Amino acid sequence: MATPYLRHQLHLHGAKVVRYTLLAAAVLALPLSVAAQKTSRSRASIGRNGQVKSVTTDNLLGYDDRSLHLGLYVAPNFSRYLIEHSPGDPSKGIQAYPKEGASANSIISPGFSVGFLGELRLGEYGALTFAPGVSFLTRRVEFKNQSYAQDATRYPNDPKEIEDQEIGSTQLDFPLLFKLKSQRRRNARVYLIAGVKPSLNMGGRRKDPEVNLLQAADSDFAIEYGVGLDLFYPFFKFSPELRFSNGLKNLYVPSTNDVYSRSLQSMKSNTVTLYLNIWSGR
Repeated sequence: MATPYLRHQLHLHGAKVVRYTLLAAAVLALPLSVAAQKTSRSRASIGRNGQVKSVTTDNLLGYDDRSLHLGLYVAPNFSRYLIEHSPGDPSKGIQAYPKEGASANSIISPGFSVGFLGELRLGEYGALTFAPGVSFLTRRVEFKNQSYAQDATRYPNDPKEIEDQEIGSTQLDFPLLFKLKSQRRRNARVYLIAGVKPSLNMGGRRKDPEVNLLQAADSDFAIEYGVGLDLFYPFFKFSPELRFSNGLKNLYVPSTNDVYSRSLQSMKSNTVTLYLNIWSGR
């Protein structure tokens, strides 16, 4: 198996540190939230002169006793490919084919998702969430010229010059996730969430097909995990959630014998998404 070059390795290491830090903070927050739970349903804030300044009231009482909850979400995301070079790539120092490949680096690119939410209650602290939706993604791969020269005789699909590749897609997502919730503290609580996400590509978008030759598979399967916060309001529940997605399937498609596909042997999806979930209070 080939290994990405040093810049790519350092970038992955930093991302892992952020993920583990967030998950550790969430795990610590769960027992703290339970310990801080109050038995009263309302609390008054008293000023210095003894007057009542404000009263805090629990919203959506009995909400967690319902077996089914529905909602919707909007979600900005940042996505890229985790790539592995082919054995003949010049970035590895292999000089047998110095003109047949190009070094590659995946660039983080923004995207957007929308969808619906359905949640089935599993006891006091558990839930099963299904969140079908549509994602609009654009992933970029930066290619660098390292002793590349066009050989139209052997490789008629090769371009004259190396260009960055852009793969855009509109995909259907079908996440199925298990949620572990803390005890509710007045109008807030934290939760952990994890599961799987199958995806189906409904159509690729290539801005310039003559330049963007790299292609990806039409389906994907990823594991997802993250942390979220439930905020209870009088008529709805708002749940911001940070979720990480790691693709398990190799999306690399050597559809054309060009310099870009020859330079790679693996492409796996990697996405960080901020879900803004809105749940119906009824």
